[in-house]
Amino acid sequence: MAPLRTLAALTLAATSVSAFAPSTPALSRPTTAVASSVFDDAVKDWGEEYPEFAKWGWGPSVQAEIWNGRHAMFGWVVMCACAYHQGHGDFPDADKMLNLKEWGTLATIADGLEKGKDTISNERAIILIANVHAFFVGIAATIAPLPFSDTLLLDVNHPMYEWQVERNSKLGGIMPDMKQVGINPHAELMNGRMAMMGIITCLSYSFIKEQSMIDTINEWLGNAYF
Repeated sequence: MAPLRTLAALTLAATSVSAFAPSTPALSRPTTAVASSVFDDAVKDWGEEYPEFAKWGWGPSVQAEIWNGRHAMFGWVVMCACAYHQGHGDFPDADKMLNLKEWGTLATIADGLEKGKDTISNERAIILIANVHAFFVGIAATIAPLPFSDTLLLDVNHPMYEWQVERNSKLGGIMPDMKQVGINPHAELMNGRMAMMGIITCLSYSFIKEQSMIDTINEWLGNAYF
């Protein structure tokens, strides 16, 4: 069951990458009063106060929300994959703590319960390096984006700029257009929001239960991973 659950999570994330493709169906801007009075006003005020940041898509904007959602969805894929590999013993010497003399202070972690410091385990180090690798891939994509990809920051010199501006102008609001079905920017926006809320819920639950987020995911899936 665990591989099927992981495959389902990967499939769900894969369906949300439509914004990377320049072709898109007709979009409609949400017209709810709440969206107009909160989200649109926030975007307008931010653009007036910080125009240098707003032109790049920083701050409260559709561009930022889309990319935050993408990172959240990617995070779920990574956490599910980590839970699967942990359950199948794929991490070598997973519980072995790193040697402080060999790895230095970068291997230390604060212990909130004992109010002291300890080194991280070999398993945590492997996961950390994997996330750092993904982080630098994201930086590389931002500095030198491909001509056919959706950029992290808005750039007037990028071939996708006009498409990005048009897409962003038709998204946003409290609820995306639920009549738009299939692989489209509306679905990606909603999937990203659910992924972000899910991470907040998982983090809060893990903090209350005093356990790792991977243990929480395994618990929510009925101990399917380990």
